[in-house]
Amino acid sequence: MEQKLKVGILGATGMVGQRFISLLENHPWFEVVTVAASPRSAGKTYEEAVGGRWKMDTPMPEAVKNLVVMNVNEVEKVSSTVDFVFSAVDMTKEEIRAIEEAYAKTETPVVSNNSAHRWTPDVPMVVPEINPQHFDVIESQKKRLGTTRGFIAVKPNCSIQSYAPVLTAWKEFEPYEVVVTTYQAISGAGKTFKDWPEMVENIIPYIGGEEEKSEKEPLRLWGEVKDGQIVPATSPVITCQCIRVPVLNGHTAAVFVKLRKKATKEELIAAMTNFSGVPQELKLPSAPEHFIQYLEEDNRPQVKLDVNYENGMGISVGRLREDTVYDWKFVGLSHNTVRGAAGGAVLCAETLCAKGYIAKK
Repeated sequence: MEQKLKVGILGATGMVGQRFISLLENHPWFEVVTVAASPRSAGKTYEEAVGGRWKMDTPMPEAVKNLVVMNVNEVEKVSSTVDFVFSAVDMTKEEIRAIEEAYAKTETPVVSNNSAHRWTPDVPMVVPEINPQHFDVIESQKKRLGTTRGFIAVKPNCSIQSYAPVLTAWKEFEPYEVVVTTYQAISGAGKTFKDWPEMVENIIPYIGGEEEKSEKEPLRLWGEVKDGQIVPATSPVITCQCIRVPVLNGHTAAVFVKLRKKATKEELIAAMTNFSGVPQELKLPSAPEHFIQYLEEDNRPQVKLDVNYENGMGISVGRLREDTVYDWKFVGLSHNTVRGAAGGAVLCAETLCAKGYIAKK
């Protein structure tokens, strides 16, 4: 890309906003020129607005420290400074839907980490290795919004990234019934142990709204584009429990699967480890070279050893074995704020650029 695209981050002071900032430092295609947040942060430098709440384990990039935070509600003003925006705003779903559409209507593409538009029929919800063809609905969305280049695209929930790619890789074996328990890191709630001391040595067996997302969102990924909308798949049937555990980064999933077609362990491992997609073909800047790795050791994957596989953009799988009730069971691990949040959105934006949906204004 000859000239970097100018990027804005909506909700730049929160945890996912901070992750966007850290991932986009020295990005070959994108440059963060605008940070926007709530009116109480507006007018301060980014460094002042974040204060002691920087939650990344790498230092705040120098390039953003002195950017003056804009008011996220001043849509026209923010839009005029950028080619497109990443959205990580912390608002109600109704407010998020409204503000993301407002940005899109200024002819500014919005790549969102939020859940508000995941079920809007003409908004693509994409993991670029799994369903990049869903970006085709953008043309219908633009007609609805009355735009020529403005649109919204979203990435799915962080909790499904540790098992949906595996089930996609096994499509030829026809998974039809799946039981999942996810063990989810506290950064998924935007917290560190400093802000959430009650999570130390604790497990909470409930995360609001998470089980429904974990059961339904994979079906939308596997759906098809019909008449300008995404029609979700109806199979496999997924049932899920989501548990908050005392881990900072990394969602682990214990998964049981029934397959219509018989497969050997070797065939299942080969299907996983050979699975790739458009990001790998195009060698996109954030794409993992190998999307899914399989670990042979009985005690892997482990958060401490494996969460940063492929810079946090890869999926680690282990303990694949035959089951006495289901056909197979395995354990998956993904980085929830990299692949599962900001990194997944950055990869979506790179795919959209490669397909010509995002360009300089």
